[in-house]
Amino acid sequence: MTMTFDELPEFQKERKRLARKYRSLSEDLREFRNVVSVGPLGNQKHFAVIAWDENLHIVKARLFCRYLKGSSLRVIYSYFEQEQRIEFIEIYFKGDKDNEDRQNERL
Repeated sequence: MTMTFDELPEFQKERKRLARKYRSLSEDLREFRNVVSVGPLGNQKHFAVIAWDENLHIVKARLFCRYLKGSSLRVIYSYFEQEQRIEFIEIYFKGDKDNEDRQNERL
């Protein structure tokens, strides 16, 4: 069974915005799809399963972009194991995204 890929509308919008800024993104994303087709849960170093149940895994991964020369983008996707389907949820440059405020969680 071959892996199928879908993108949420929010992912498509952000991908198009980032592709204007990072010219190699389309090709880099194509290579990323090849990698996750072989190992949807990735390796331990650049992939992290952040939520899961019997059939669904939510994975956060690094997408290496040649245009960034050493830096990487982040991709969050869901992997539906029984359907052999990956749905891209979010893509972003880590430097543009604020980290959650963990200090306020203690209050």
